[in-house]
Amino acid sequence: MGALSHIRVLDLTRVLAGPWCSQTLADFGADVIKIERPGMGDDTRHWGPPYLKTPDGAETHEAAYYLAANRNKRSLTVDIAQPAGQQIVRELAAQSDVVLENYKVGQLQKYGLDYTSLKALKPDLVYCSVTGFGQTGPYATRAGYDFIVQGMGGFMSITGEHDGLPGGGPQKAGVAIADLMTGMYATIAVLTALTHRDRTGVGQYIDMALLDVQVAMLANMNTNFLASGTPPMRWGNAHPNIVPYQTFQASDGWIIVAVGNDNQFRKFVTAGQRAALADDVRFATNPERVRHREVLVPLLAAMVQEASKHHWITTLEAAGVPCGPINDLAEVFSNEQVLARGLQVDLPHPGGGTVRLVRNPVNMSETPPETRSHPPLLGEHTERILQDLLGYDASKLATLRAQAVI
Repeated sequence: MGALSHIRVLDLTRVLAGPWCSQTLADFGADVIKIERPGMGDDTRHWGPPYLKTPDGAETHEAAYYLAANRNKRSLTVDIAQPAGQQIVRELAAQSDVVLENYKVGQLQKYGLDYTSLKALKPDLVYCSVTGFGQTGPYATRAGYDFIVQGMGGFMSITGEHDGLPGGGPQKAGVAIADLMTGMYATIAVLTALTHRDRTGVGQYIDMALLDVQVAMLANMNTNFLASGTPPMRWGNAHPNIVPYQTFQASDGWIIVAVGNDNQFRKFVTAGQRAALADDVRFATNPERVRHREVLVPLLAAMVQEASKHHWITTLEAAGVPCGPINDLAEVFSNEQVLARGLQVDLPHPGGGTVRLVRNPVNMSETPPETRSHPPLLGEHTERILQDLLGYDASKLATLRAQAVI
């Protein structure tokens, strides 16, 4: 029994932020019912290629993007634009602990599926809305996209190479970081609200916004600005206050060297047969290395390029110099530590033999998360849910199907 196996989540979200939250809750045992539009489903089902493949190599209709955020859930197709579909959602909400949604502000109110309407049916309901800009403020009605929010929220102003260097300019993250972090913050908010409900019997409304999260997660960069009044600049893979603390290209790939003190610097250049650099007054101390980075870094770059990635990692680890490889995902999933931690999990899938996923990274002694079931096929559990939870018989299900409600 998962720690959240007593919790039912009615999930009206799609794409990433909301599904990331509901998947996390599902990993810990929550019964997550994913509400999807008949015939179409979650937008990400179609965000391919790549798609899941059958054992003989044929592509299925299950996009890898969708598979990443929807394990351990049940899929129910229902058209909420129809009154009968709205009634299904209301009946399920009355038997749920949590409702998640990421519709535009006010859109669910016209269907009678907003917080006020559903709270009347289930007073202790926890209802979480996820939008780009929140339920209030001048941008509330705008559509919110991760990429745009990364720019608006300041993340891209501190991410990317320095303007004066080749390739300089703002960069987004390689994954939808505002979506993912909003999903994680939403998970915390839902669990907090459930704890409050269990202690007081009172549910509540949660307003999550991508922009709020993107601004908040800049952490020390926020306080650096608020303390100094000077916006931080982009440093690419370098560090503003420590040299060398950056990436270097070896003969066959990239590595990271994170020299934290003068003794480590001496060990680094000694390993590269450039020990004299540690005695040069321009480079002997970190403040001087920072002042003379434009001279020093090209010398170090030439040094590192003389040997392989494996050579440098092995040599520097033995010397006590903090370092690490920059792995592509093929190298990540063949890494001995990743293998030892069992991060990849393989599940049987009705549409394609086996689906390969990444497990929840949380490790707990008593209530660990589990990877129990494949990301569901579109509408895979519709009839079972409506029969078991709402008592619909075969005749009613047939009528709903004929009306394209389910």
